[in-house]
Amino acid sequence: MPFDPKKVEKASNVEKQLSSYKAPCRGCSKKVTLAKMRSHVSSCAKVQEQMANCPKFVPVVPTSQPIPSNIPNRSTFVCPYCGARNLDQQELVKHCMENHRNDPNKVVCPVCSAMPWGDPSYKSANFLQHLLHRHKFSYDTFVVGTAANQSSSRLGPWPVPTDDIPALNQLALASHVAGPYEK
Repeated sequence: MPFDPKKVEKASNVEKQLSSYKAPCRGCSKKVTLAKMRSHVSSCAKVQEQMANCPKFVPVVPTSQPIPSNIPNRSTFVCPYCGARNLDQQELVKHCMENHRNDPNKVVCPVCSAMPWGDPSYKSANFLQHLLHRHKFSYDTFVVGTAANQSSSRLGPWPVPTDDIPALNQLALASHVAGPYEK
């Protein structure tokens, strides 16, 4: 049976579980419901400090394989304001918030324009709001499911098994929190 988005039911039982389970923030250790963890982590000073102190990835040796030119880069982006290069999605959000918070110019979102459905000519009227609402997390890391079905199960508007505690654990990992959970 093919997926029909018109027949999707809201997974209210999952929302209820996310609102009832608490876990400590990985920065300040404050216990927060999983439903509010992303918001807390994005404003937690200790988490921001930890992220700033993380080492940047540096390859051990340069690759000998050529980089294909016909495949679009959807991993790193160029700042549409100043041209700063090689920013991943989180770095782009942080960079723009720190350096371009008051820039009134309309710009094209590099994340959206890199997507197959993106319009490379569309300029966002409020790019910073767009970044904060649409690109606060990376789609490829927001995965729910056990290790066996992790590649095929994505959290979205479709139902997610509610009796699957490993799924909640994966959600917590995607939210950068530690388990175990408590009610």
